[in-house]
Amino acid sequence: MKKILYLHGFASSPAGRKISALKDLMEPRGFEIVAPDLNIPTFRRLDFDAIVRLALWEAKRHSPAVIVGSSLGALAALEVCRRGAAAPLLLIAPALGFGKRWVERLPPGDPLSFFHHAAEKELPIHRRFFERLAALEADLRPPPAPVTVVMGSRDESVPVDLVREVWRRWERSGALAPGSRFVEIDGGDHGLVDHVGAIAGEVARLASDAIPA
Repeated sequence: MKKILYLHGFASSPAGRKISALKDLMEPRGFEIVAPDLNIPTFRRLDFDAIVRLALWEAKRHSPAVIVGSSLGALAALEVCRRGAAAPLLLIAPALGFGKRWVERLPPGDPLSFFHHAAEKELPIHRRFFERLAALEADLRPPPAPVTVVMGSRDESVPVDLVREVWRRWERSGALAPGSRFVEIDGGDHGLVDHVGAIAGEVARLASDAIPA
């Protein structure tokens, strides 16, 4: 079976609905979804650099045909690719172009409280996590591997205009790998759970393109 490394989003887990639906669609087609828990060391003390180290270790261990990153997981996927993971990327509702907006959108205080979808309750998290994200330059340049961005036109969490702006910058750079493309799903929200079929199709396409003829 071909391995797919899936990096989930913020305040989510490997038990998320999108991952479960993707497994149901992909496993009968010969794909195994590997989805590590990125709430490390804990959600309260969440550490982006630790997330990237774990994701890179999983990429080296499994040699995935495709690395999928959802929302925050897309930033981790970009970092993993830049650090040598040789696999095409599928970025779902990626948190591109956020920069200082990570901090600007936060309420005052430390720790902060966010609803964690796996725990199904509000959990605390330290403010430094978002300050670290604000300093990231993961989306400054396109990744060296082929990349597909899947974005809903009605994303309520990541402004689609920001993602389009980053994509256009990547296009202007002339450094996008051949086969890269931007897929906008009309009416799609941030979760895109109702569009897992389209996501599965993009995963399969990338995996097929990554296999030498």
